[in-house]
Amino acid sequence: MFPSHRPRRLRTTPAMRRLVSETEVRPRQLVLPMFVKESLREPAEIASMPGVYQHTRESLRKAAVDAVQAGVGGIMLFGVPAERDAVGSGSTDPEGILNVALKDLRTELGDSTVIMSDCCLDEFTDHGHCGVLAADGTVDNDATLEVYAEMAVAQARAGAHVVGPSGMMDGQIGHIRSALDEAGYIDTGILAYSAKYSSALYGPFRDAVESQLTGDRKTYQQDPANAREAIREVQLDLDEGADMVMVKPAMFYLDVLRRVADMADVPVAAYQISGEYAMIEAAARNGWIDRERSVLEALTSIRRAGADIVLTYWAAEAATWLDR
Repeated sequence: MFPSHRPRRLRTTPAMRRLVSETEVRPRQLVLPMFVKESLREPAEIASMPGVYQHTRESLRKAAVDAVQAGVGGIMLFGVPAERDAVGSGSTDPEGILNVALKDLRTELGDSTVIMSDCCLDEFTDHGHCGVLAADGTVDNDATLEVYAEMAVAQARAGAHVVGPSGMMDGQIGHIRSALDEAGYIDTGILAYSAKYSSALYGPFRDAVESQLTGDRKTYQQDPANAREAIREVQLDLDEGADMVMVKPAMFYLDVLRRVADMADVPVAAYQISGEYAMIEAAARNGWIDRERSVLEALTSIRRAGADIVLTYWAAEAATWLDR
């Protein structure tokens, strides 16, 4: 008679569990999204995202240095302008808040981390959509591509190592790649928001960037019901030259993330978005769950599903936990 197999033998001690652990989360795999607001005099905590701040240019530099010292792999920067207009002109202005803040970070950090920038118009438009509007109020895909191209070049010039087109416009990756190459920024990478869903969980982010959106983005973001569509979107971005691809949100779309990880031949990222952050924080603050364990379990689930890179608002804090 053969001895019974006892899986529990491999769980008996912390050392044993560590030895046979299949999935690892390391600080280098985490990217910290950060917000910088024009004309802000001191950091302002975002009410719906406790522990996350709109930064001044000075506090951004300090917080970014702290995050890099904690070991995070990169920073994704979003700008909050003082003024907006219909075409998001602040996005391409060399003196616009996002571009000057990128210069600040590149000067402060050099190549010690990967500086990423959001390449989208929603923070900069007075209507809150991710692109330029046509006369009938719909988003004009091709007109938006022209602005994205100019925006990407401005961000590369300001010091971004990677630009992150998040608007889900058709053809955006190829258009931006051509513009970057023609401007001489052949080494600037593109993190494609390839599978970005029209989720109910973006609310706290919209607070963070003071979005002017009314209505929704269902005509250009993906339907949460569709998984095969995400694979088509990823393949299109790969064909157009994406250096990395992303699934957003992360936790509600782990099945999609797994499919993307199985087919993509470039690094795969997932964005643990503001609503995912807010839910865990709210439950932890009410004493319903253990905060640290829940955060690390969530990050592990995203890595286990196939993400090489995780964008998370806990990146800097989690990095300190992981290195204990």
